[in-house]
Amino acid sequence: MFSFRQPLRHLCHINSSFPRPKRHLASAAACTLQAKPISPSFGAEVEGVDWSGPLAPNVVREIVQLQNRWGVLVFRQTGLNDATHVGYSKNFGALETAHAMNKPRRSSLPQLYDAGNLGPDDRIIPQFSRAWWHTKGNGLWHTDSSFHQLRSSYSALRAVELPPAGGQTKYADMRAAYRGLPDDLKERIENLVIEHWIWHSRKLAAPQEFEKPTEEEKATLPPAYHKLVQVAPDGINKTLYIASHARRIIGMADSESTSLIRALLDHAQQPQYQIAVKWKNIGDLVQWDNRCTMHRATAFQDQKNRRDMRRTTTHDHGPGAFGVKNQLSADDIDVRVGGTIDISTGPTPETQTQEQILAM
Repeated sequence: MFSFRQPLRHLCHINSSFPRPKRHLASAAACTLQAKPISPSFGAEVEGVDWSGPLAPNVVREIVQLQNRWGVLVFRQTGLNDATHVGYSKNFGALETAHAMNKPRRSSLPQLYDAGNLGPDDRIIPQFSRAWWHTKGNGLWHTDSSFHQLRSSYSALRAVELPPAGGQTKYADMRAAYRGLPDDLKERIENLVIEHWIWHSRKLAAPQEFEKPTEEEKATLPPAYHKLVQVAPDGINKTLYIASHARRIIGMADSESTSLIRALLDHAQQPQYQIAVKWKNIGDLVQWDNRCTMHRATAFQDQKNRRDMRRTTTHDHGPGAFGVKNQLSADDIDVRVGGTIDISTGPTPETQTQEQILAM
């Protein structure tokens, strides 16, 4: 087992206590980046990237290696602007066009999603507006773009303006969460398929506001279907692909489905699987792999302080990128609101109460 008595400073070294990827490993002599772990096996601050120009191919490869190893990478004071942020993320694949449903984009670049509390007029989003309620879903544990049939790989979130206090981002290691499951449960969930729907998570966070998504909302962002158990990007470790967008398990009774989703989320939210990243500087960039992590925003005074955060999201190009929709029958695909059981009337699958979400 990994001990904190061991050196915490790694170059491209992969500690032997963590399953070693069989491919894409550069020699130690070729490494140019330094990774300082945040926890023994999850999350690292990375130094050594030259942000003044395009990244060399070997640096891109090292970042991918570190991403596979640590899941979440923190880069401090990058100096990136909107254009160079987008240019950086293009090193890892094609980028999503950010949706502007309920929250019109502030950026001129369509690849940047506005994850802060500012509206298109550059003012703080008013409390209790639909846009404000929409952002409450970010306080639930979620995985970016799991509600798309073409899911995402990396998200890269950059600080443009920070509040004086609060606003950390928490991450959970879904590889470690999977390893922590009992063997009989691993066997039970191995081949299950989950429906992910953004309006489900918005209903969990704001049931009165999102009791019934509009026809435009449903048409713009319909459900997506993905396997619950995935192989992580390193090609070796298994991982759970589940978070607050996960509405129901295909082929399972609603009550059983809800119970299992809640149990898995409760398990994955345990402290031993989590890290918290504190935003320290303008230009800090945090990149994480949505295929093996989930994350959530934490509270700050969103009606008093400005928080401008901009995110790029890279399309997944791995074997699970398009999920399993083509394997489902028409009867399996449910686009109704809430299914047959309204789970918003009970406790949410997350550990937060509605009062805690409201206080964010």
